[in-house]
Amino acid sequence: MRLFFPLLTLTVTAALFLAQAADTAVKPLRVLIVAGGCCHEYDKQHLVLKEGIEARLNAIVDVAYNPDKTTKATFEIYKAKDWAKDFDVIVHDECSADVTDPAYVGAILDAHKAGKPAVNLHCAMHSYRWGNFREPVKAGADNAGWYEMLGLQSTGHGPQEPIAITFTDKNHPITQGMADWTTIKEELYNNVQILTGKALATGVQIVPPKAKKGETLPPDAKPTEATSVVAWTNEYGPNKTKIFSTTIGHNTATVSDTRYLDLVTRAILWTTGHINENGKAEPGYGK
Repeated sequence: MRLFFPLLTLTVTAALFLAQAADTAVKPLRVLIVAGGCCHEYDKQHLVLKEGIEARLNAIVDVAYNPDKTTKATFEIYKAKDWAKDFDVIVHDECSADVTDPAYVGAILDAHKAGKPAVNLHCAMHSYRWGNFREPVKAGADNAGWYEMLGLQSTGHGPQEPIAITFTDKNHPITQGMADWTTIKEELYNNVQILTGKALATGVQIVPPKAKKGETLPPDAKPTEATSVVAWTNEYGPNKTKIFSTTIGHNTATVSDTRYLDLVTRAILWTTGHINENGKAEPGYGK
């Protein structure tokens, strides 16, 4: 009996040492942020995202940033063979609405079809679109590819006004424990159609009345309420690649919000398979 407690202590100590060693042996996640294009402070936002992700996860974040502020911004990394091979997940944070080369876009999509996860932010939803994209695209159509990866088709947004975000699937690993919140003034993207995406959160925005050009606003004009899905997951392609998207994130103040960064980093964990069913990071991946 005299040996029992020392042996127990030794066993517990050894178990803790092994657990700590296992944590340190975990390789950091390799994350690629692709950022640039029209209409947003990508010069600031890619830095906020990198810092926020690395502060929350055992991750090394690389950035492919293009300072081009037009809707035709392209990224050299997509032109390389096996461009995604060194990364565990791609964060699409580009705004390239008028990049319409099917071969260029196809090379991006091929990586995701082959199993490379993606986290899509804000204007990524309004990129790589052509043809009659304002109408619901048909499955398999030439202009449907990007929307099929996203799992939802959006084509526009209303004014910048606060958005009340409600997590509609509170049991999903990404959203467990996250509280609903109301953003600062943000853009609420429309939902032309939900394809194979599964909603995690909706946003409600009160839209002030606005007079048409050349007309006077009636004195009894009232605000309207707009509602859209603002965060969702998707399984894409033959490998059922995990995809997460959120339309929130126009302003740098929103991207810097702790709640937003928490959502993005939990999405990274989910898409890469490193978050458990209770919404906790697997050992070695969280901070």
